Amino acid sequence: MAFTNNWDPSRLGQINKAGDAKALFLKKFAGEVITAFNSASVMMDKQVVRTIESGKSAQFPVTGQVSAGYHTAGESLLETDNGYLQKVGANEKIIYIDDMLVSPVFIANIDEAMNHYDVRSIYTKEVGYALAKQMDENLHQKLVMAARESATITGGNGGTVQDAGATVETDGSVLAGELFTAAESLDNNEVPAEDRYCIVRPAQYYNLVQATDTINRDWGGAGAYSEGKVFRVAGINIVKSTRLPSTDLSSAVTGDNNDYTADFSDTIASVFHKSAVGTVKLLDLATESEYQIANQGTLIVSKYAMGHGTLRPESSVEITKAV
Repeated sequence: MAFTNNWDPSRLGQINKAGDAKALFLKKFAGEVITAFNSASVMMDKQVVRTIESGKSAQFPVTGQVSAGYHTAGESLLETDNGYLQKVGANEKIIYIDDMLVSPVFIANIDEAMNHYDVRSIYTKEVGYALAKQMDENLHQKLVMAARESATITGGNGGTVQDAGATVETDGSVLAGELFTAAESLDNNEVPAEDRYCIVRPAQYYNLVQATDTINRDWGGAGAYSEGKVFRVAGINIVKSTRLPSTDLSSAVTGDNNDYTADFSDTIASVFHKSAVGTVKLLDLATESEYQIANQGTLIVSKYAMGHGTLRPESSVEITKAV
């Protein structure tokens, strides 16, 4: 038997030693993207999420409140002049699906072969972070816009904008006071006390940490100065995020089928209940991989098709540095 230099290697990506040599690699990649996306997203669990199988939008019906009154014996509940029968207001909120959001990377065979470390694990995190970042930015903008909206139902409550003045940007005690005012606004709008959050930028977050009254347990605070953490103020969970808008974003972006445009130059914090905004998913997070013969490398694309919108403006409060 003639000796040859041809070897029959064990292909790590094959299923049961047959078929596509990269089949298992794709599944591992997709899993890593989902993990990175979930860990990087601030807003995924702080909203209403609805999945649709087809269509371009989803409708969220909104109904108004009714009151109760004492009945006088013998009077008809159906007689208009008696004032018992009520009309219930109704409206709707529609969230549209934005164009497909994609995060592609291309890995050349020669580069991957010569590289001395695993680059795919790095790329997986980056594409996941990119998708999560865009989703959070859209939702942060929608939260602030919800606070500026009027009531969905005539006679109901709209959002709340608190003009706190310039010191709220640099003084943690002032910001903490505004959070108590925001909590009161939510209470007055009959928003549930659970699942309330406040999104602040890192600078304002650490201002809160340094404001002793926000973390001193003897005063009812919740946090740790030594660890640089503040958990809650006025029953509101404090969330640090670099994605809260701080500039004028009034220009429309191609592919956005929901309006995310507004001037956020004075926005300091966004206080909300998870019912304030929502996301509609048409195509959930997915990853595709294909070897490109002509380019001698692998194209990997992570993508999703979602849309984000306001649902209950009365559940949102914007704290601004405007006077």
